[in-house]
Amino acid sequence: MKRWTVAPLSLLASSLILVGCASTGTQYVTDQEYRLTLLHTNDNHGRFWQNSRGEYGMSARMTLVERIRMEVEAQGGSVLMLSGGDINTGVPESDLLDAEPDFKGMTMLGYDAMAIGNHEFDNSREVLMKQAEWADFPFLSANIYLKGTNKTLFPAYQMFEVQGNRIAVVGFTTEDTQKIGNPEFISDLEFKTPIEVAEKLIPALNKKADLVIAVTHMGHYDDASFGGNAPGDVSLARAVSGIDVIVGGHSQVPLFKPDVQNNTLILQAHEWGKYVGRLDLVIKNGDITGYDYKLIPVNLKDRVKDDAGNSSYVLQEAEIAQDLGMLAMLSSYQKQGSAALGTVIGQSDGLFVGDRNIVRNSATNLGVLIAKAQMVKTKADVGIMNSGGIRADMEAGEITYKDVLTVQPFANILTYVDFSGQELTEYLTAAVNMAAGSGAFAQISGAEIRTVAGKITRMTVAGKAIDMNQSYRIAVNSFMASGGDGYPKISDHANFVNTGFVDADMLVEYIQNNSPLSVSDFEPDGSLERM
Repeated sequence: MKRWTVAPLSLLASSLILVGCASTGTQYVTDQEYRLTLLHTNDNHGRFWQNSRGEYGMSARMTLVERIRMEVEAQGGSVLMLSGGDINTGVPESDLLDAEPDFKGMTMLGYDAMAIGNHEFDNSREVLMKQAEWADFPFLSANIYLKGTNKTLFPAYQMFEVQGNRIAVVGFTTEDTQKIGNPEFISDLEFKTPIEVAEKLIPALNKKADLVIAVTHMGHYDDASFGGNAPGDVSLARAVSGIDVIVGGHSQVPLFKPDVQNNTLILQAHEWGKYVGRLDLVIKNGDITGYDYKLIPVNLKDRVKDDAGNSSYVLQEAEIAQDLGMLAMLSSYQKQGSAALGTVIGQSDGLFVGDRNIVRNSATNLGVLIAKAQMVKTKADVGIMNSGGIRADMEAGEITYKDVLTVQPFANILTYVDFSGQELTEYLTAAVNMAAGSGAFAQISGAEIRTVAGKITRMTVAGKAIDMNQSYRIAVNSFMASGGDGYPKISDHANFVNTGFVDADMLVEYIQNNSPLSVSDFEPDGSLERM
């Protein structure tokens, strides 16, 4: 139950004018200590339901959140619950329902505000506005403008009064959305630089508020080393004074303790509701005088082996029961989503080969299809797929969502990195030397490589020799990027980008946009020739 008042804001609010906020004086009692608990998640990506091991899910999150609320309120404190955005795009049961279960689940959980993430623009504006109606909390972003106007798409901020303390919650969205978002859905929008907007807005908010909390979807990059990404939370905190707390998202990292920059506490709770972040604040005379922080795992399990070498999964902490009310609400959506997996998404004129004994030993049309789809989605020069991630043939005729999930069941995330020509050469050399017969065997699109006795004799990209001084983009899945199957780890590269798109969803989109598929268009044609 919420214990504060909210100053209403219009849907289209100027990001630089404090709309709907009375300029009231201080309401707290001088020298009295107040306790405020911030709960937060980010990058939900459709995971309203627990996984096959019973990890995370909104039903268990509900039990945890209600338990914390009761504890805090019994001690005279208050709770604000925030999200760092990217509710959309992740699993088909959610995607096929426009994330309705996720937003309605968040409403039941009592979220107070969320940042707009880049994946909120994976769908049409009509869907986004429908999602805003499902949520009884505001979507916030101070730097997304309607082109040619001084109006933001959603409110820039929301004012809360908590036990006499005036709290401004302001939203910011990565400016990278302009280049990684779907142009069809963002062509009428301008994504201004968050720091540029914050430099004007934060001082104004500090005149009206006792605390300023930024809920962001910009990413946390250690020591502001954001590489090929847009600047993130660390850059924002260093550039703009006066932000007390940043509740972040986008980079999907777990911060087990706040990153303190320029007197700003920066938080992030990994992804998918795996954790609920809990920041307990002590506030006195409008300042934070103490805090305690923890990421609370939501039924996360560690894989362990016994003395006989048998593997099992063990809970990290005591099991959190599922809230029955939330479970009942979500169950109907889970059933709807599962039924929708039979939806036909396209068709093909022949067999796409993913049989284990073939795909792990030679280039196949299905391997090329997946690698090419990765290239198209990321605008990459080269796409590589590890054959162990291809789990079945895709038969001729109608193709369903379920067929794609059978081929790519692991829910890996599409990633990319911008390499120099030298780096690309080194990576491709490692890829083509992955052993035939293993899951590491490379399926390639965009590059043609010939090897003789294990040595590369020819390597081209788009038909041209690799220029060591040129930049090339390579797209791989998150498993490979993190070093899986023995591939070089690139997830720590300065130019690495996690797109947030699930591999199966990426393939579905490609099939939908290019159906009917002709197998002749995806023949390997010497993409990897071993002599």
